[in-house]
Amino acid sequence: MSTSLRMVELAPGGATDIAAIDAVMSEAFDPRFGEAWTRSQCLGILGMPGVWLTLARAGGEVAGFALTRAILDEAELLLIAVRPAFRRRGIGAALLRGVIADARGRGVTRLHLEVRAGNEAVALYGAHGFVKVGERRDYYRGRTGQSFDAHSYAVAL
Repeated sequence: MSTSLRMVELAPGGATDIAAIDAVMSEAFDPRFGEAWTRSQCLGILGMPGVWLTLARAGGEVAGFALTRAILDEAELLLIAVRPAFRRRGIGAALLRGVIADARGRGVTRLHLEVRAGNEAVALYGAHGFVKVGERRDYYRGRTGQSFDAHSYAVAL
């Protein structure tokens, strides 16, 4: 599979894309960490005001997505995922840049996210100006009951 950054297309998504985002989550999130959302959680939030879904397509396939919620002048990147076969090709960075641009366009001045401690995506967030602002102990629960800390990050837009 050959995918380059030039072939990444970002587009808005919605509830009709739930099967695609569910498929991405099942591939992208390791169940031992408890980070993925259920289909009903995704559908529930997609209907809320200020929520938007961004899909990344590469080679005609949904390669990743980002789910974001804005309230007044702040937003939170709720989920971002890239299918393993499409990683290390700039898709996560393209999604993050797209979310930042969309948030700015909505009048957002600060973007937040939360990530499991030890998640390698922290390097991507740091490269886009995010800084650690907090920590939640034992936030994520994996399928075996093991808990993992969550770190909160934010960037001024």
